[in-house]
Amino acid sequence: MLKNLDGDNERRSRALQALRNPDESRDDVLRKFVRLASQALGIPGSFISVLDDEFQTVRASHNFDLQRSTRGDSLCRHVVDSDSAVIVPDTYHDARFVTHPLITGSPFIRFYAGVPLKTRDGIILGTLCVTDTEPHAFTVEQVTTLTLLSTLVMSFLEAWHSAGFCDPVTGLPNRQRLIRDLQYLAVAGDTTPRRLVLIDCIDMSRAYELARTMGMNPVESLLKDMATLLPLRLRPAVGEMIYTVATGRFAILTRADSRLSAAWVAGRLEGISADMDEGLSVALTPHTGEAGFVAGSMPASEVLRRAVSALNEAVGRGLPSQRYDIEAETQRSEDFLLMTDLKTALRDNIGLYMVYQPKICLQSGKPVGLEALIRWRHPSRGELSPAAFIPLAEQTDLLSVLTAWIIDQAVERLRRLRNNCIQLPLTINVSVRDFACEGFASALESKMLKSKLPTSLLGIECLETERILESPTALRGLEMLRDRGFTISLDDFGAGYSNISYLRRMPLDVIKLDRSLISELSSDTASRIIARSIIAMLKELDYTVVAEGVECPDAVTSLTEYGCDQAQGYFYSRPLKEEALDHWLYWKLRGECQ
Repeated sequence: MLKNLDGDNERRSRALQALRNPDESRDDVLRKFVRLASQALGIPGSFISVLDDEFQTVRASHNFDLQRSTRGDSLCRHVVDSDSAVIVPDTYHDARFVTHPLITGSPFIRFYAGVPLKTRDGIILGTLCVTDTEPHAFTVEQVTTLTLLSTLVMSFLEAWHSAGFCDPVTGLPNRQRLIRDLQYLAVAGDTTPRRLVLIDCIDMSRAYELARTMGMNPVESLLKDMATLLPLRLRPAVGEMIYTVATGRFAILTRADSRLSAAWVAGRLEGISADMDEGLSVALTPHTGEAGFVAGSMPASEVLRRAVSALNEAVGRGLPSQRYDIEAETQRSEDFLLMTDLKTALRDNIGLYMVYQPKICLQSGKPVGLEALIRWRHPSRGELSPAAFIPLAEQTDLLSVLTAWIIDQAVERLRRLRNNCIQLPLTINVSVRDFACEGFASALESKMLKSKLPTSLLGIECLETERILESPTALRGLEMLRDRGFTISLDDFGAGYSNISYLRRMPLDVIKLDRSLISELSSDTASRIIARSIIAMLKELDYTVVAEGVECPDAVTSLTEYGCDQAQGYFYSRPLKEEALDHWLYWKLRGECQ
């Protein structure tokens, strides 16, 4: 934009407009240049100005308060008009400036030295100046230094335009250009409701894998083909621009009433593919996100952040498109803070504690096991159940830390009660991610043996059955746990899409019947028939069967009649903290504790 401007008034006008309008990253560098000019020349004030046919705009300044003036009032116009340095050691002794309003009034210029900011083609766009409220002598060497600095400023501005606003691979305007265009809309006072649509065409991990196996050239060919394909598919109207904002991610800046919404764009791009070198074609799975805004109502970076948030939500949830939702984002922020608090709680061992729900033998009526359950007393949110934080922890690395904490608590209880009459086996919930890890079974066995405990005292309870069956590593992890003597339980059997084929493929010892099978036993004939049939089948297969959610004596009677082995639920006991549990067990097992 700043090159080959000679004879092209339109391009020169666009270049001046680009320099007049603010740009955060560019202006930060220009401020460093003017500060350097003051330090190098020993003159306290300095500024960079842009001049058009009507006004002077100060783009960056140091110890100089003027921001804008008419061209006629500008001292810099003499630099531009003469195409040479202008040095005024004392404005009071220069007939051109004795009565000038910028000399007799603010900013009270007494000394001025300015040199032109000139493109390689000789087009002057503005000036680099130093100034003071006191007169100064200014040597030839200082003029040379100021001129050299102006050359550096122009080199930076040319690089800023040529490289800073164009994506080198796709040739489309880049993220910096998008930010600048959003800023221009705000400066111009644009009040048109608008939207920013972001498009994700290729998963970055997939792009990196392609680059690793095939090199960067095919990937760049893919991105170039996408940049060609998008305008052909979407046909943006005049004023609707497509940008490249990241590798494989594009943006469209448009009006709120345009057909180019996130949903429409996702529909238009469904089923697309892009070409790589050597005739290869890659099927793409586009996701889109959008954010609505009015220019100036929020910073340009916030507009982009909201659109990125919506896009990431679409990608994360596997949706074709997503609009920015401030309530959902507020919830995500709260979730993030909760995970930060959880990290602190785990690090400092504060607020987290275990409760244990007894399992009762239906034949003897005595407790025969415990299920360990985590709870969290949050400093501001109060008591939290696992449902409030475990699903969030599963999305982070905190889940493994949490599992390790639970294991430590369980093993410590078993160690404390070693050879005690109230010692009972207990089970803990472990995620697929944890027991699929290399060495998990060995490390758990070592921990038990170090505490001089048999592995049979600790059971592993697993959910996420589909994920286990989809993962050979997870199945192998379960087998290794079972081989080391840990009891393996399958939770929530009979809920949702439980499949009997699970029983053939997973190494299991205990099947826990979901509370949905138990809750209707006393009132629904069909529930009784289903429960009886399932229990009979499981017993034929030699599993220990445990019923969850038992809350009434009728359910106990039915389950006992059907041959169920154990039960747990509020009918027997709520989950108890350790001290209360110990008292309860001493009372229940008083015959064994004499």
